[in-house]
Amino acid sequence: MFEQTFKNIDNAFREDDGCSTELDYAEQSSWILFLKWLDDYEKDKETKAKLENKQFKPTLKKEFQWATWAVVKDKVGKVDFNKTLTGPDLKTFIDDKLFPYLKSFRNNTEDTNTLEYKIGEIFHEIKNKLSDGYSIREVVDAVDKLQFKSSEQKHELSALYEEKIKNMGNSGRNGGEYYTPRALIKSIIKVINPKIGETIYDGAVGSAGFLIEAYQYMSQSKSLTTSELKTIQNKTFYGIEKISLAYVIGLMNMILHGIESPNIIRKNTLEDNIQEIQNKDRVDVILANPPFGGKTEKKHIQENFPIRTSETSYLFLQHFIKKLKVGGRGAVVIKNTFLSNTDNASVTLRKQLLEECNLFAILDLPGRAFLGSGVKTVVLFFEKGKSTKNIWCYQLNVNRNLGKTNPLNENDLADFVKLAKTQQLSNNSWVVNLTNVNKDTWDLNLNNPNRVEEIDNRTPEEIISEIEQHDKQATQALQRIKELL
Repeated sequence: MFEQTFKNIDNAFREDDGCSTELDYAEQSSWILFLKWLDDYEKDKETKAKLENKQFKPTLKKEFQWATWAVVKDKVGKVDFNKTLTGPDLKTFIDDKLFPYLKSFRNNTEDTNTLEYKIGEIFHEIKNKLSDGYSIREVVDAVDKLQFKSSEQKHELSALYEEKIKNMGNSGRNGGEYYTPRALIKSIIKVINPKIGETIYDGAVGSAGFLIEAYQYMSQSKSLTTSELKTIQNKTFYGIEKISLAYVIGLMNMILHGIESPNIIRKNTLEDNIQEIQNKDRVDVILANPPFGGKTEKKHIQENFPIRTSETSYLFLQHFIKKLKVGGRGAVVIKNTFLSNTDNASVTLRKQLLEECNLFAILDLPGRAFLGSGVKTVVLFFEKGKSTKNIWCYQLNVNRNLGKTNPLNENDLADFVKLAKTQQLSNNSWVVNLTNVNKDTWDLNLNNPNRVEEIDNRTPEEIISEIEQHDKQATQALQRIKELL
């Protein structure tokens, strides 16, 4: 229904000098889509208020509402070109009036969980990059054709926006930081099995994939009461994001997927001293894929943690352990080198994890499971409050090269999800007993005892002969090609 509209939007971005990458396309489409969503959302609220004979107060002043500046229409619904801004006038209005007004909501709103505050946050973090007012007009006209009213429309729009985020990750740079394969997220959530009434947290929220998929999983698990719907809307999902673009995209993504006022805040999770985390701050479930691979955290950040290290993911893991309630469950993606690194921080952190939590499962992922990255990763599944005795391990083998055109899918993970429920043994799964783990190194290096390695029984002479045969065939083929020229 709306796929061509999204293509038209991207075409307009490509023709504008202010946008050069998929990252720019995602950012700029986000704020325009948000304002159109807000317009449709407020119209629905106004209609409901009239039916209930109640007063309705719009969030935005009239001059900043979509119908006043974006696409002005007459009484019969046709565009009034005399009143609709375009070209330099449109760009000037957006840069000098609209954005400053929307930014002001952050300073004028005390409650951070309100829609008003989210508006202020979004427009405080981004700016209009479109340099040509006529390009803006093209994008706005295209977005105006989108509708956020029916469930079918919302579903298609959320899917198209999700595809845009994925493309952003494929484009390189740091876009991949924001996108975790949805097939992996869905499988993780099936194993963790979050329940209504539990609080769910992601301290490196990115595009909010974990929170969105958990929301959909819980929404579809059963027929929900009005009270339960209110709970999962307002009191279930929490997140923190450091990067401004990711924060905006995460907010927009949650809104498009049905969470109207996301409980996401913009800050650096690691700036908080974990010793100050109290019971009231703790959550039932943690789902996260924190940044990994870089030894970048400065000393003042490291000082917030008992185990000091510049490795970002290690600091996040300490934060997550502290943030969980006793009995709470976590699933965290981390580089597989965490399981066997011999540096002091790695050893100490593994010891803490195994002693304070029951590390009940490890999922070993193949290389390139994450688009744009060949880094090998694992998923740690743990429950706080019990020490680890046995770890069920699963090695995912997809028997193909993963990539942009051949990504990880749910079928790849179906066997893992099925076996994880009962921690069943198979050719790809086994159990590590902690009594067999070296207590000096706490090395958890994954070696599948069930995997039979193929042994090459050829003699050296046979191998040499085969190589010579291949060389001969290659020479003959090259000669035939030369004869044809």
